[in-house]
Amino acid sequence: MLVIAFDEACRRVAAVAAPVGVERTSLEAAADRVLAAPVVARRSAPEVEVSAMDGYAVRDADLGLAPTRLRVAGEAFAGSPPLTTPLALGDCVRIFTGAPMPPGADRVVIQEDVRRDGQTVWLAESPPSARHVRAAGSDFASGEVLLEAGTRLGPLTLVAAAAADVETVETYIRPRVAVLSTGDELVAPGRAANRPGAIPESVSFGVAALARAWGGEVVGRRRLRDDLPSLIREAGVALDDAHVVVVTGGASVGERDFSKAMFQALGLRLDFEKVAIKPGKPVWLGRVGERAVIGLPGNPSAAMVTARLFLAPLLAGMTGRRPEEALAWRMAPLAAPLGACGDRECFHRGRSAHDGVRPLGNQDSSAQKDLATADLLIRRRAGARRLEANDLVEILSF
Repeated sequence: MLVIAFDEACRRVAAVAAPVGVERTSLEAAADRVLAAPVVARRSAPEVEVSAMDGYAVRDADLGLAPTRLRVAGEAFAGSPPLTTPLALGDCVRIFTGAPMPPGADRVVIQEDVRRDGQTVWLAESPPSARHVRAAGSDFASGEVLLEAGTRLGPLTLVAAAAADVETVETYIRPRVAVLSTGDELVAPGRAANRPGAIPESVSFGVAALARAWGGEVVGRRRLRDDLPSLIREAGVALDDAHVVVVTGGASVGERDFSKAMFQALGLRLDFEKVAIKPGKPVWLGRVGERAVIGLPGNPSAAMVTARLFLAPLLAGMTGRRPEEALAWRMAPLAAPLGACGDRECFHRGRSAHDGVRPLGNQDSSAQKDLATADLLIRRRAGARRLEANDLVEILSF
């Protein structure tokens, strides 16, 4: 079997990671979706000149030597139609933040600088230079692009999308993901204690959560026995339901390692079948028709590391983002020594610390307890030397 380098595997993942389609999405349902088309403002903001403060709209011509006496000629509220009558000599308008400025008014004097007596206001001194007025279109203009295609819609960008006065946006379809875990030894959590030799199936829960975090819609999570005919049937069902099928376990060379065989009967074309990394060498990627299939090791830490390295960029690309966004490596200092790396690239689980990043103590591919405390991966190139505290390493959020 051909073992390829990590960077080459990433390139092959990116080649497969094409968006699966486009649809209209309501703003209510658009959080974490990726725009397939720009969001263009249907109106200017503000549409007319408005007050930026609560106070009184006045004319500069009436602001002579203080104190100044003005008559309150009306009120203006946010959302009310603009006043049409020009402000007369010696008049002012009580105005609130966001309300349209009356014709002829030059500024807003904030209410803290005014003393009011009935329908008369007094300015004890000349107001400061600030006008407290928002010009029409000062935020954005009608027809302006507020969000570019490829933008991921989060809390802040959704504000801009709604401000554009659009009910729906054009987004990339969230790829449907099916997770299949294989192994006769696996049972549902909560049942292993009653069955000697059984192991609680844990990996599918983490893989499904990771898939959702990277934009996938999990449509199935099944635990399967090591029986090839039934595995083939289940693979066919998953391929009918999902754009991406993730199969965990059965990726080695044992007599019951069927993860590839269950798809080969359905026309599997492999993009790669082993990667020179530790942990996770048996990870593989293939396609059946237009569906992507990714095989992860059965050991929990190895499965979650390879899911982060390969499934995350696959889903990023399929949701309209660049696959490379999922592999945003950065440099950070070590808080503790780290041993030399062998002939495969190493991806150590680690945790952020106040003085740098700290490798976890248990790096076994089957580890689960220490996996729970990891928040980053540390990348070591093949043949890398031992590192000491304060040496820089490549890290990736985990």
